[in-house]
Amino acid sequence: MKKWPEHITIKEVGPRDGLQNESTAIATEDKIAWINKLSKTGLTYIEITSFVHPKWIPQLADAFSVATSIERVPGVTYAALVPNQKGLEKALESEVDEVSVFMSASETHNRKNINKSIADTFPVLSEVVREAKSASKTVRGYVSTVFGCPYEGAISVEQVMKVAEKLFEMGIDELSLGDTIGVATPRQVELVLDSFLQRFPKEKVAMHFHDTRGTALANVLISLEMGITTFDSSLGGLGGCPYAPGASGNVATDDLLYMLEGMGIATGIDRERLTDAALFIQNKIGRALNSHHLQTISCGS
Repeated sequence: MKKWPEHITIKEVGPRDGLQNESTAIATEDKIAWINKLSKTGLTYIEITSFVHPKWIPQLADAFSVATSIERVPGVTYAALVPNQKGLEKALESEVDEVSVFMSASETHNRKNINKSIADTFPVLSEVVREAKSASKTVRGYVSTVFGCPYEGAISVEQVMKVAEKLFEMGIDELSLGDTIGVATPRQVELVLDSFLQRFPKEKVAMHFHDTRGTALANVLISLEMGITTFDSSLGGLGGCPYAPGASGNVATDDLLYMLEGMGIATGIDRERLTDAALFIQNKIGRALNSHHLQTISCGS
């Protein structure tokens, strides 16, 4: 019998990563109501929005209103993605608990996503991390296209490690490794983590899988075997990167919860309340979401 961890942390990224690529405009009050529902599910971490320029992500143009209007539940960390100093100022003004910085392991994807080279991105993020830390905020780092890029194809582990090294040197508290286009397989995840965990502590590493090819849960499983206990997910399987053509949503929080519960791994999340939150946002988006759990409900079985 394999020894699984007794408890894992699910970090809900639906309000940011899930909604950012939706073409249907979601009303600010509906985002607030959804986050309030998520806050009552037992989740301990919710990424609520992104303080990017509205020109780049119109869906999240109401970041400040959302962040300052939600009901804060004790014990829940409310995080936001921050691209630069200007975004950080708004994030700090809105009193988010954690600041997330992001970049890609792929030079081309980084230019498409951030409009800067990797080398030019480091100083910008370093300033954000420094200022966030001085404001007593924890900082999370995201690295995109760890397992493959829509423009460059395979990305070497060495390249990922170089980017990760720089981010940890800046002082980030945790690094999320992203399979942005959902190409990773369990064997690839094993190879990447085998190298990665020789240099960085597993307690500071999270995994962020997209389910484009249906391998996300399998990739979670191999990550669990290698000692990872923090995973990003998006309720209903919402998501997709605007600068990664063809990328489908994140691994669905509700499907991930089902698998973990069946394995006897605690998450602290109430399934009924999570389902209620999933049905709420599915109704506001106006189409069926991708999670197997929601499809099961709609089929009445």
